[in-house]
Amino acid sequence: MRWRNFVAVGDSFTEGLDDTYPDGSFRGWADLVAATLAAEAGPDFGYANLAIRGRLFGNVVAEQVPVALDMRPDLISFAAGGNDVLRRNFDPYPLMERFDKVVAELRADGADVLLFRFADVMARLPGQRFVAPRVATLNQAVGEVAERHGAMLVDLFADEVFLNPVLWSPDRLHLSAAGHRRVAARVLATLELPPDEQWLVVPPRPAPTPWLAARGADLRWAGQHLAPWVKRRLTGRSSGDTVSAKRPMLGPFPHQPFVD
Repeated sequence: MRWRNFVAVGDSFTEGLDDTYPDGSFRGWADLVAATLAAEAGPDFGYANLAIRGRLFGNVVAEQVPVALDMRPDLISFAAGGNDVLRRNFDPYPLMERFDKVVAELRADGADVLLFRFADVMARLPGQRFVAPRVATLNQAVGEVAERHGAMLVDLFADEVFLNPVLWSPDRLHLSAAGHRRVAARVLATLELPPDEQWLVVPPRPAPTPWLAARGADLRWAGQHLAPWVKRRLTGRSSGDTVSAKRPMLGPFPHQPFVD
């Protein structure tokens, strides 16, 4: 095992929404990867997860990256910018210029860095006409940064299995437990480690929903998920305002029995 520790940096994608442990806390792909790495490396393996839901790219860079660098990790995952593309004033060029500098800084101490091309989440969300080109621009730039700095790229966008709605939670924005397991498998494959084969099993797609029932589901989704998101945008609030990192310090993992 070449990695004695792993630090995960980012937003809700990396925090683990909406994949839960039995106690209701969030697990997610990063915990799944950490558990696998810990099993390979032994009891001295350390894991920290600094990710917090709702964080914009600038917040991740300012609040999490310096902490991660101080830990001098062997392996670090960096996934940020997904919340930015949903903002009206999103400008990809300054963000990607900073993205390049951050990855260069993360690589400067010799850490292996995991970067992600985001899966296509817009297929079932409103605003696809405006947001999808932004995601495409971000994904292309991430690939270029990975190649330029020798980072490891996990290309979720190229994985068409993520078009299966079963891999997404009811809010249509965050991954389900099945989605997180598939991301974990893709990350481990990128690290040239064998994933649990069950994590790659493709769940059956749900049966087609009649038009009227689908519109009713859309209305319920708008009331339960879209309206609160819009309200937070209008009031300048974030879903992570009262949330702290779930694993702010390097420590042994797992911290509780691993349940799949």
